[in-house]
Amino acid sequence: MTRLVRIAAAQMGPTQRADARPAVLARMIALLEQAAGRGAEFVVFPELAFTTFFPRWLLDPAELDGFFEPAMPNPAVQPLFDRARALGVGFYVGYAELTAEGQRFNSAITVGPDGAILAKYRKVHLPGSVEPRPGERFQQLEKRYFEYGDLGFPAFYGAEGWGRPVMGMLICNDRRWPEAWRVYGLQGVELMVMGYNSAAYDPNGGNSESPARRVFHSTLSVQANAYMNATWAVAAAKAGVEDGAGLIGGSCIVDPNGVVVAAAQGEGDEVLVASCDLDACRQGKEKMFNFAAHRRPEHYRRIIDQVGAELPR
Repeated sequence: MTRLVRIAAAQMGPTQRADARPAVLARMIALLEQAAGRGAEFVVFPELAFTTFFPRWLLDPAELDGFFEPAMPNPAVQPLFDRARALGVGFYVGYAELTAEGQRFNSAITVGPDGAILAKYRKVHLPGSVEPRPGERFQQLEKRYFEYGDLGFPAFYGAEGWGRPVMGMLICNDRRWPEAWRVYGLQGVELMVMGYNSAAYDPNGGNSESPARRVFHSTLSVQANAYMNATWAVAAAKAGVEDGAGLIGGSCIVDPNGVVVAAAQGEGDEVLVASCDLDACRQGKEKMFNFAAHRRPEHYRRIIDQVGAELPR
C-alpha cells in the first residue's frame, strides 16, 4: 500500500519586536487552519516562530528572558496546540528553549495529531559570534544566547496516520551542513523537516550576496541533501523585513529526487502543500544511495577528526 502523507510548509512573514504574542498565535493558527483546509496532516512552521529573530540585538539579560519558553507547551502557546489537536493536524515548530536548569537552546519539536510531543531537537550549527561586532546596528549573536545542541541528530517515527515515516529535524544553518543530513540518512530518514530565519542581505550595509542568491543557496542545500539521502524535505521560512532587517523566503517542499514540488511565491504568510509518497524514497535508498552496499567509512576519518581545513603538506 502506498504511504501518502499530505504536508504543509507554513511560511511566516515578519514578526516585529512590538507584536504581541496573541497576534502571532492568531497568524499561526490561521496558517494551520488554511493548511488543514487543503488536506494537510502535518504543518512545518519556521525557526523561532513565536518571536522576532532576537539574536540580531545585544539584549539586557532581563529582556532576553521574555523571548524564551520555560516549557512547551505553556499558556502563551497553548492555543496553537489546542487548535491543532482539534483539527487532528500535527506540526513542527521552532522556539527558544529555557530549561529548568537554566540552559538555553534554539530548539524545535514535532507534535503529533493528538497533541503529544513526538520528539525534540536542539540546533547544533550555531552561526554568528559570542561578542557583538563594534559599531554595527544589527548583530548575529546566536552563540551568545544559545548553547550548542546536545541531543545530536536522533531520528524518530512519525504518527501512524502519516504512514509512520522515519523523521528528522534540523534548524536553519543545520540545513547547510551535509554531515547532519547524512547522520539522519544512516538512520533511514524519509521525512526531514526544518524551519529557518536567514538574512536576505547584510543589514549593516557591507558587501553582500543578493537576496536571490541567498534563496538559491537555501533551496540548493535542501535539494542536494534530500537527493543524497533519498528523503522528502520540508523547509519553512520566516521572511520579509523584520524590525528593519530582511529575511529571505524560499520555503519549499522537495521530493527524494531533489525536485522542488512546492515553493513560496512571496515573503508573507503563505501555505505550501504537497502530497508526499514516502515509498518514493525507496528508489534512492535501494540503488544509488544504498549505504550498506556502497559506503566506505574507513576513508572518512577526516570528517570526524578534523574541524578546520588543512592544506596538503
